[in-house]
Amino acid sequence: MQGATLLPRDEAARAAADAGRSGAIVMKASHLRYLVTVADEGQITRAAAKLNVAQPALSQAISSLESEVGFPLLERHPRGVSLTPAGALLVDKAREALDAEAEAIQTARSLARSAEGAIAFGFVGAPPGLDSPGPLAAFSQLRPDIDMRYRELPFPGSSTSSWISEVDVAVCHLPPEDEGVWTLPLRVEPRVLLAQNRHPLAGRPELSVAEAIDETFVGFHPNVDPAWAGFWSLDDHRGGPPAEVTPDQATGPQEVLAALSTRGAVTLVPASVAGVIVNVLTGIAAIPLTDADPATIALVGHGDSRNPLVDAFTQFVQEALAAPRRNGNVR
Repeated sequence: MQGATLLPRDEAARAAADAGRSGAIVMKASHLRYLVTVADEGQITRAAAKLNVAQPALSQAISSLESEVGFPLLERHPRGVSLTPAGALLVDKAREALDAEAEAIQTARSLARSAEGAIAFGFVGAPPGLDSPGPLAAFSQLRPDIDMRYRELPFPGSSTSSWISEVDVAVCHLPPEDEGVWTLPLRVEPRVLLAQNRHPLAGRPELSVAEAIDETFVGFHPNVDPAWAGFWSLDDHRGGPPAEVTPDQATGPQEVLAALSTRGAVTLVPASVAGVIVNVLTGIAAIPLTDADPATIALVGHGDSRNPLVDAFTQFVQEALAAPRRNGNVR
C-alpha cells in the first residue's frame, strides 16, 4: 500500500506466481468484489459508499487480501489509490471470476423459475399488458401452463447483462450492445415528445427535431447509460447532451414522469408508451416528432437465462413476426 514498489508487468506476474507457490491461497469472493470496486472508483471512500460498507472494514479487507497473496495490490496517493501492476493482473482475473459467479447464479435462478413454470418478464415504462396486450394474451392462451411474472426495470446502467440479470427476458427500446445479451427486434416506432399541457409546445399537432432540440430536458442520473439517456433527449441528433437539463437525476420512468409533472421540461418516449401515458395520466401532452430517428422495440435476454420456457416464448414471438397477417402485428 503506502510506499509499495511498482513492478513492470512481467515482473508483477512473476511476483504473483511466486506468492502462489509459497502457500495455499483461498480468496473470498467478497474481497475480490471489494478490490474490483476500489479499482473502478479509484478511491477507498467512494468504493465503500458504493459497496455500502464502512471504510475501515473495506481497508481491512483489502489489507487481508494483500497479506494472503503476499504482494501489494494498491498504491496510495493524495487523490486516492491506483493498482500496482500485480494488482492490475489480479483485478483482471477477479472480474472474470465475479462474472462467472454472477452468471452461474443467474442461470440457477432462471432454471429454478423454469421448474416452477414461470418466466420473469422485465419491462421499462408502460406495462406490457397495456402497451402490447395482443401477443401476451395469445401466448397465455397457447401456454396456460407458463406463468408470466412481470418486473419493472430501471434504466440500464453499467452493462446490459447486469441490468437484466434478475429477469429471463425483457421488452424495451434497444439497450446498449452486450455480447452476453441476445436481442429480437419487434417493431420500429416514432419518438414522441412528452410535456405538461401548459408547455408552449403542448398544443402543436406535431414537431420537427429542430423545434424541440433546444428545449430543457429531464435530467438523468449519471449512472444511467449515456447512450440510453441521450436517445430520450435527442443527443443522437444534436451530437451531445442538451444545453439545459433539470436538476433531476432520474433512474426510471416514474421519476421522469414526476419531473415532467412539476417542471417545464420535456422528454421523448416511443409512440406506444406515449399512448399509454396520455390515456392514464392527465396533464401530460404527447406531440409526435416527424423527423426523429425512430425507436426500435426489442425483446432482449441474457444468454445464460435460456431455458425451455424462454425458448417457447421466443419461438412464439418469432412465428408471430414471420406471419403478421395470420397472427396480427406484434405490438
